[in-house]
Amino acid sequence: MSDSSPSPAYASRAPKHPPKTFFERLSALIHREPEDREDLKAVLEAAYGRDLLDAEALSMIEGVLAVSELAAGDIMIPRSRMDMLEVSEPIEALLPGVIETAHSRFPVYEESRDNVIGILLAKDLLRCVVDRHLELRTLLRPAVFIPESKKLNVLLREFRSNRNHIAIVVDEHGGTAGLITIEDVLEQIVGEIEDEYDDIDVEQSILPDGKNRWRVMATTSIRRFNETFGSSLDDDEYDTVGGWMAGNLGRIPRRGDHIERDNLKLDVIRADARRALWLRVARLPNDGSEPTPIDER
Repeated sequence: MSDSSPSPAYASRAPKHPPKTFFERLSALIHREPEDREDLKAVLEAAYGRDLLDAEALSMIEGVLAVSELAAGDIMIPRSRMDMLEVSEPIEALLPGVIETAHSRFPVYEESRDNVIGILLAKDLLRCVVDRHLELRTLLRPAVFIPESKKLNVLLREFRSNRNHIAIVVDEHGGTAGLITIEDVLEQIVGEIEDEYDDIDVEQSILPDGKNRWRVMATTSIRRFNETFGSSLDDDEYDTVGGWMAGNLGRIPRRGDHIERDNLKLDVIRADARRALWLRVARLPNDGSEPTPIDER
């Protein structure tokens, strides 16, 4: 008598369902369409809680959402902190400043800092080795100007399509408000992009950066900071200098934020959407004037 049940051999050859992909598992978690950004963030947090997302993926997705909400004016290097070159200056006179700041690109202005006429790529100065009679004006690349209200996601798309890395931010009157780079935008998504200062241990988190200036990792403990600078930052509620700054500002620190305490000026020079990363600390002179701040690109 025939048996309608499949034989063991046939059963073993039956196709198996492939494991669910990440997106299928995430979709299964979403029982209804999120109604707003906060609803979407709550779904993502729930996905993280159920191990569908790791911490790094969650952080990057939150960074992408932040980029779509932020504008150039929110993260730009303000005008007062921009390192700019005057086109009429001899190249020989500009070289020491170019070497000291170590930027790869410099806005160049004529007569007024509101009149930016182009961008100098530091590598183009190598042409001066061959021709010492070159004028700065002949080395300039076109400058890109954007309003403070330009959304970061739109700006990132334009940076990529135009193969441009820097833009001058202008205010409503057409004056120079600041500058922004493609790295600034990307760091809002992926966090700090490592540079020559990142490959250091905790004991090297406070680095000399000129006379009476230091570069300090925001994760430096308040205890070590106080011991180094003879300051008295409160460590009852916060463990790190970055956390202390966030508490005093009442929000996540942004580039350009600063606080003065114990005859020190603490400037945020690197930050992402979630925290401060690097600070520049300057000891204020006794006459009440303060050192000229330097931007970091």
